[in-house]
Amino acid sequence: MKTLVLVSILTLSLARCVHPGEAPRSLVGLWGGQGIGMDIEGGVGAVQYDCAAGTIDQALPPQGPFSVQGTYRAGQIGQVRVGQVFTAQQATYTGQLVKDQMTLTVRLEDGTELGPFTLNYGVAPVLTRCE
Repeated sequence: MKTLVLVSILTLSLARCVHPGEAPRSLVGLWGGQGIGMDIEGGVGAVQYDCAAGTIDQALPPQGPFSVQGTYRAGQIGQVRVGQVFTAQQATYTGQLVKDQMTLTVRLEDGTELGPFTLNYGVAPVLTRCE
C-alpha cells in the first residue's frame, strides 16, 4: 500500500512538471526566406545567408518584437582551403514575430545593417551560394 501511495504521489508530482497546454517560451524550427535561413532549437540556432553564416546566441521569443545577440561570419568566393580561418563579428538580430512570419534586420558591430529579411516557418530558404 505504501508503494502504491508513493508511486501515485511521484506520478502526480511529475505530471505538474509537464504542461501540455502551455505555449512554448522560445522559438523552434526551420525558418526560411529570400537570402536567409534559420534552424532554431530552444530559441537559439544557426543562420545561413547567401554567402555568409551566423548564430543566434540568445533565446528568441515565440511571438512579438525581439532584439538578441549573435554572430555573423562572411563567406568568400571560391574554394575553402584546409585550415582557413573565418572571423566572426558580433551581431544584433532585431525584428518581429507574428504567427508563422518573422521580419529580421541584422546590425553588425562595424555598423553594417543587413535586411530587412522576411522569413516563414517551415519554408526552405532561397540561398545563392558563393561561387
